[in-house]
Amino acid sequence: MSEELHQPRAPSGDGLVLTHGAGGNARAPLLVALGEAFAARGLAVLRYDLPFRQASRTAPPRPVGAARDREGLRAMVTAMRSRVGGRVFLGGQSYGGRQASMLAAGEAGLVDGLLLLSYPLHPPGRPAELRTAHLPKIAAPTLFAHGSRDPFGSLDEIEAARALVPSRTSLLVITGAGHDLFRAPKRAGAHTAEEIVAAFLELVG
Repeated sequence: MSEELHQPRAPSGDGLVLTHGAGGNARAPLLVALGEAFAARGLAVLRYDLPFRQASRTAPPRPVGAARDREGLRAMVTAMRSRVGGRVFLGGQSYGGRQASMLAAGEAGLVDGLLLLSYPLHPPGRPAELRTAHLPKIAAPTLFAHGSRDPFGSLDEIEAARALVPSRTSLLVITGAGHDLFRAPKRAGAHTAEEIVAAFLELVG
């Protein structure tokens, strides 16, 4: 299956489309924990495998396929809007968050908020190769959830990138976590998920 839906018991009317990073899929433990935690707060959550992952269970994404991945996200946002009557949010981890942010930057009003988990600001060890050109075009409220030990961007670098976004933003620091957002040595995502959900819902109101 390329998608899985978390149905809330007490719907708020809002929905979230959530996707994964370059090396994972929509069944990543953190995404599952987030799906459950957001659903417990009333959101319908659709976890989605990007087209590159649907094409291969192991191959990484390629630049030539990025536009197709964004088209997939757009289709899921449209599907969520037909399902819920309220706001629709979009989120992703690492590569998925980058594609989500690029989609939102290119289409103001498409989504009502962005959740960027471990935004891959630059390749590890190559801080000059910033992936920030589209950030000034993001109009949706945006939460960055970032590990303090993430090699894809230091907290200072993330703060500088966040300042480029003209909409309302917030940074949730996951102390001690790397790119996967799990705190060492305990690899359990439920507590981290609760923190992310609380910070995101506070941002979007």
